[in-house]
Amino acid sequence: MTWMNNKVIIITGASEGIGAALAKALGPGNQLVLAARQTDKLKELAAFINANGGRAHAVTCDVSDQAQCESLVEETVKMFGAIDIVVNNAGVSMHAWFEDITDLSTFERLFRINVMSMIWITHKALPHLKVRDGLIVGVSSLAGKTGVPARTTYCTSKFAMSGFMEALRIELLDTGVDVCGIFPGVVDTEIRRNGLNADGTRAGVSGLKEAGAMSVEECVQEILAAMEARKRECVMTGKGKLGLMLKPFMPQWIDHMALKALDDKTGGPRH
Repeated sequence: MTWMNNKVIIITGASEGIGAALAKALGPGNQLVLAARQTDKLKELAAFINANGGRAHAVTCDVSDQAQCESLVEETVKMFGAIDIVVNNAGVSMHAWFEDITDLSTFERLFRINVMSMIWITHKALPHLKVRDGLIVGVSSLAGKTGVPARTTYCTSKFAMSGFMEALRIELLDTGVDVCGIFPGVVDTEIRRNGLNADGTRAGVSGLKEAGAMSVEECVQEILAAMEARKRECVMTGKGKLGLMLKPFMPQWIDHMALKALDDKTGGPRH
């Protein structure tokens, strides 16, 4: 890494999975503010980073709450005096066929966590990012590029993230601030099983075929490379790139491929 040194970086969803692994990778030589709801895990991670060449500060934050998101930014500036990079990584998944959903407020719940948190944090941090030619990172999903059955709630939120990042990127042309969208496929993290089911409780299963799922370490390396290059987008997996390339020309084939991605036992075709 070159320019990503001695930077002040906010990472949401930092207590586990991609967020925690990314924090460990970015820790040496940087000042990190780690945000999530799991205070104990955050403090343990911060202690690890502080013992291995970085500075880290843990902030307990429920990103579904606007006031807490804005307070996160304020505390970062108070602690380190600046913001260079914001990694909007916090997110929740959901596996349920649309007609089975019994509580439609889950759409709003996912939207607040996956989309509004990014909007609230980015809006509050933007004046500071402009001063430092900063970088805004949004960890989305291939489900933010193409529809996935039994993921209507998740796709709704991730497509919204994609639209927000694309429009904001254009607004910020010539300001020195870049926007980098991250679009992984299936990654071997607990978000797959910690997602919600039709009644809004923890599903406990992914619903997707998981053979060949990308490791967290590989995912983080691709994110780091995209951040270093300040890329517009990072679409992961060759299959994902090929699918998006063919989608305008073979949309029905892509639809069937999305259907085949469901696990036959835990989420597979109903009709």
